[in-house]
Amino acid sequence: MKSVYDSIEVLPGIGPKRLEALHSLGLYTIYDLLTHFPFRYEDIQVRSLDEIEDQEKVTLKGNVVTPATVHHYGYKKSRLSFKIATEDAVVQVTFFNQPYLKSQVNLEEEVMIFGKWDALRQSLSGYKILGSKPDQDFESVYHVNKHIKQKTLLTIIQAAFQEYAEFIPEIIPQSLREHYRLLSHKEAIQGMHFPQSEAEFLQGTRQIIYQEFLLYQLKLQLIRYNRKKEQAGIAVLYDVKRLKEFITTLPFDLTDGQKRVVNEICRDLRELFEMNRLLQGDVGSGKTVVAVIAFVATILGGYQGAMMVPTEILAEQHYQTISELFEGTEYTVALLTGSTKTKERRELLLALEEGRIDLLIGTHALIQDDVTFHNLGLVVTDEQHRFGVNQRQKLNEKGQNANALYMTATPIPRTLAITMMGEMDVSVLDQLPDGRIPIRTIWTKSDKMERALEFIDQQLELGRQAYIITPLIEKSELIDLKNAEEVHRMVNEYYRGKWQVGLLHGRQKADEKDRIMHAFKDNKYQVLVSTTVIEVGLNVPNATVMVIQDAERFGLSQLHQLRGRVGRGSEESFCLLLANPKTENGKERMRIMTESTDGFYLSQKDLELRGSGDLFGVKQAGLPEFKYADIVKHENVLTAAHQDAMRLLSLEDFFEAPDYEPLRNYLDMERKLAKNLQ
Repeated sequence: MKSVYDSIEVLPGIGPKRLEALHSLGLYTIYDLLTHFPFRYEDIQVRSLDEIEDQEKVTLKGNVVTPATVHHYGYKKSRLSFKIATEDAVVQVTFFNQPYLKSQVNLEEEVMIFGKWDALRQSLSGYKILGSKPDQDFESVYHVNKHIKQKTLLTIIQAAFQEYAEFIPEIIPQSLREHYRLLSHKEAIQGMHFPQSEAEFLQGTRQIIYQEFLLYQLKLQLIRYNRKKEQAGIAVLYDVKRLKEFITTLPFDLTDGQKRVVNEICRDLRELFEMNRLLQGDVGSGKTVVAVIAFVATILGGYQGAMMVPTEILAEQHYQTISELFEGTEYTVALLTGSTKTKERRELLLALEEGRIDLLIGTHALIQDDVTFHNLGLVVTDEQHRFGVNQRQKLNEKGQNANALYMTATPIPRTLAITMMGEMDVSVLDQLPDGRIPIRTIWTKSDKMERALEFIDQQLELGRQAYIITPLIEKSELIDLKNAEEVHRMVNEYYRGKWQVGLLHGRQKADEKDRIMHAFKDNKYQVLVSTTVIEVGLNVPNATVMVIQDAERFGLSQLHQLRGRVGRGSEESFCLLLANPKTENGKERMRIMTESTDGFYLSQKDLELRGSGDLFGVKQAGLPEFKYADIVKHENVLTAAHQDAMRLLSLEDFFEAPDYEPLRNYLDMERKLAKNLQ
């Protein structure tokens, strides 16, 4: 029996050479062909001359009134010329380098020609001859390569549709198709390839986009469903009363957002499945305190906790903060980094294995083979995007089905969170603690550096500190951008004898970077010239000025992360963007930065302005490559599909009801394909 998953070689006329050409486009099955959709359409409806604008692509119909002549010139260059009489005028038609078309042009016969109209010359530069009557008003244009031509690919797709149209499976349940008034999958594919009208094409795209999102979301939600159904995790049955008592000892009240997120996490901890939760929170939203409460719940339940962070200075900051919060309690916390001395490390690892350490904080040092926990119950990875998947997994495997909490201060747009992390439960801290003073952001021209240095000087006189960020380390002859080494020399000269200026960049060794950051933290440097290495991990409440040079070179999310290095104390802070953006997009980014300090809003704007492919490398970020759907353009459809997928898997009859059988079959087939590829 025929199936749309048959190899394309079953189609007539597909020999080894053509098969290889189709494979070069990633086309292997009939379904691959049918879902290789056009990236644009050309309107080939015949129009009159008074409707046409200069340089517009149009179709003209008329009788050939002069013989077609070919004039050869240059090397393999030619010009085919003739005239046609339309209803409005006699038009000169010219085809370049297509002399073979002469045989299709016969005197006094009617012809339809698609080309570009030149209003001044009253002439048409021809692209193709359509014959006397095309089958449709729109012509599809596909992504092709040097191995296969448009016309050839379209012919093959037409043959595939003709042979296999009746075997195109209907995957979306009838109830959802009726709810959204969607075409059948067969009708949608037909409307995408061979639209008779714009309305038919638009209806086809609705079905295709929704189906792509729904199937992907179902695969993600099925991972969550199976994880929770297996009940193979640790149930942390902590003492609720004692946990509440600890919360009352905190030197501040929790925000409503923190209370909500703590409840979400603590509810997960008590369940018999592995927690797999992402905690998103803007800079300064209080993620660390939420993690500490989760650790205390874990410790009260009889388990240990581990917290992995990307840099030693960040590990030390967390250790210092948590030690202060644990003061006066029975809970023990330790720090393990690459700088931990051998004897101290040996004693620490022994205490950890014997269960005398409740919480271990550290860098990549935590995932070394000799680090053994007595009873690990909760793993927290801070700035999780700084670690590879294997590194995070290696830490998780230090425990038996340990719960996992991933934290990030890089707000992820909702659409990206749904697509990249749909298998996770997501908690969001979207409010800052009371008393935080919003950072004042000012955009000015790049040549205003001296005024910026004057302003920094005023702040330093008040006892404050400042950052100056540059996009390059060394001077480049190719790119005219401010660079860290040159700026450091200039700033050092400007403040000579008055203020100390440090230099920090990614090419320095880890211990050198840590030394410089510690010196800045201790106010041995009043100004720190740096590349973006300070984006994460440096908490200096005394720093109140951030100057970012060539700010147009950065995306909104990165600018926001850099800006988040100031405004961490009780004094008003400032961010100066020095930029001369050449494009409207660049100017818009600068305007948005001056108007908002909301990281989630900025990340969404960044996604809209730059696109998911630019914001995150698709492969690196784990973003799926949809055939037609776009997570930015079709955000509303993605949201609906996400909600539908969650609802379907919550239905008691999803795994039995006949209406959902095609979906189950598709998911089962995808699972088998994935298994075969492993």
